[in-house]
Amino acid sequence: MPQKSCGARVVVKTGDITRAEVDAIVNAANSGLMGGAGVDGAIRRAGGPTITAECAKIIRTAHPTGLPVGEAVITTAGDLLAHRVIHTVGPRWTGGSDGEPELRRNCYTNALRLAVDNDLASVAFPAISTGIYGYPPDQAAVVASSAVRDFLASEPRVELVAFVLFGQDAFDTFVEHAKF
Repeated sequence: MPQKSCGARVVVKTGDITRAEVDAIVNAANSGLMGGAGVDGAIRRAGGPTITAECAKIIRTAHPTGLPVGEAVITTAGDLLAHRVIHTVGPRWTGGSDGEPELRRNCYTNALRLAVDNDLASVAFPAISTGIYGYPPDQAAVVASSAVRDFLASEPRVELVAFVLFGQDAFDTFVEHAKF
């Protein structure tokens, strides 16, 4: 499995995020938090029904119109190796002029803030919005890496951020374009 260290606190690798041995994994969720395909579907299948039940409660009580793009919420992780799942909604790519880079940056920053607020020292991220939401992987790598780099520069409590990417192409593109 390819892996690259990007400084002392960041690693990029290929693999299955549902098997990541970290405090929290990040879910590329939809605004209704009610499951979908891709990463979201994989997390729910591996984690079991507890995650979906907690997401339904969050929507009923805190976000009845849906979780806004760029925001993040946290649940337990059910049957996953991780202890928690941080759910964030990435932007749909419409060409880049509708604030997609800043909204995507918010996904990473808000997820990491939730990790700190919940005393979680290690977090694994997928490539948010690069699947059916159409975000170009090269531009996604720039935004994700710079958001994480900037957050870690002022927050020592996060000890490890892993980018767990699906497949060699995603890994190669991320490593080529990341800005650490």
